[in-house]
Amino acid sequence: MSSSLISPLRLMLLDDHEVVRRGLEALLAQEPYFEVVGSFTTSQELFAALQNDRVDVLVVDYSLGPSEVDGLNLIRALRVRFSAAKVLVVSAHYNAATVALAMRAGAKGFVGKAQGYKELAAAIRAVGVGKTYLSQDMAHEIAEEKDKPAPAIEVTGERALTDDIKLSPREREVLRCYLDGMSVSQIATKFSRSITTISAQKSAAFRKLGIRTDSELFKIRHLLESK
Repeated sequence: MSSSLISPLRLMLLDDHEVVRRGLEALLAQEPYFEVVGSFTTSQELFAALQNDRVDVLVVDYSLGPSEVDGLNLIRALRVRFSAAKVLVVSAHYNAATVALAMRAGAKGFVGKAQGYKELAAAIRAVGVGKTYLSQDMAHEIAEEKDKPAPAIEVTGERALTDDIKLSPREREVLRCYLDGMSVSQIATKFSRSITTISAQKSAAFRKLGIRTDSELFKIRHLLESK
């Protein structure tokens, strides 16, 4: 088939940072097989546009403003309501734990904002034709994390860890946001608390759970999420 007959991939962008979003628009406009049909600041705008337009790939940020839905719930909602559109996450939250969570929630690819434009373009092309996309380094990092032994935390039967260890509602919500990929400063903004307060609540929760590192927290997230 002649390349002139190939339809361009229809894209929509979601990022609450206008400079970033406009920069992406300008770069993607130079690609002959990409067509940006929408560019939005809020998830509400994106959902409204998706009601009336066909899209192949949604290029979305993982962490939007404090009044916005968190990254995991955004991905899940897009997967359920607009399953024909494939989600590619582009985010500064580029670590194995966050990427693995996003992919399990339904994202088809994940690119860090510090990575080059060529990699982003390759990711869009891959996701657009039904493939999943992760850089080789990130795929290896996620695989290595899965192979590491879990921390020695005793759980009886199917009972969640938090049945015996009582986290306060605020400690629980801080951990939930952190597991969703938010930073301490973003959580502080979301709940109108100081960074010091959020850090103290996170530390208190870690002490109660008997863990010391972020990696250990992510390894027991299924126990926390079961409550």
